Amino acid sequence: MSVNRSLDYTMWLSYNNQKETIVLPVNPPTIQINEAGGGKSFEVSGLGEINAIQNKKLMDISFESFFPAAGAEYPFIVKKEALRPPEYYISAIRGWMMKKRPVRFVFTGASFDLNLPVSIEKFDWKENAGSGDIEYSLSLKQYVFYGARPVIVKNSVGTAKNNRPADAIRSERTYRMVAGDTLIKIAKKQLGDDSRWREIQKLNGISDAALKKLQIGMVLKLPR
Repeated sequence: MSVNRSLDYTMWLSYNNQKETIVLPVNPPTIQINEAGGGKSFEVSGLGEINAIQNKKLMDISFESFFPAAGAEYPFIVKKEALRPPEYYISAIRGWMMKKRPVRFVFTGASFDLNLPVSIEKFDWKENAGSGDIEYSLSLKQYVFYGARPVIVKNSVGTAKNNRPADAIRSERTYRMVAGDTLIKIAKKQLGDDSRWREIQKLNGISDAALKKLQIGMVLKLPR
């Protein structure tokens, strides 16, 4: 008896803190992930070519698959109980694109997990004649949340003056983990934004391998 290893993987998209969610019904045969370091080469007089390491570039993700026709009985459909008609997926993805806000892409599998906010860069689809299936291709780009920086104004003698209170005087926030907690849940509950779970991971020096082994009672430092 052969085992369909594709069912070990799940891919889904969500919007507005998972209030709108779709599970992609058929896993793509391949998923392309581009993650460049952002290095640039320069010619320097007397030194020749040097490579200056820049900030890491945002990740690009692309794949192709299809939405099965209503009533399809393919054995490789992921989470059959969540299957919807093709027009449901098309309407959801197009609607998110029109709102011009990031969505969350989650890829879980036996070898690694991926969970990050993304923008939908490109969505192409067409009907597979005769079957009712809708073939599609999807291109995503990692999204980084950002906020305004404090404005520093120099006075007449050249010293810097910042009218906003310094972050250094704020006390450090902590949180003690309880049963059922994950970094995503903690970020949503304590910071009001589940996409900030990576900040908690980085602040506490937690490796990717340790994410699923966090102990109840562990005290975590929280970003401001």
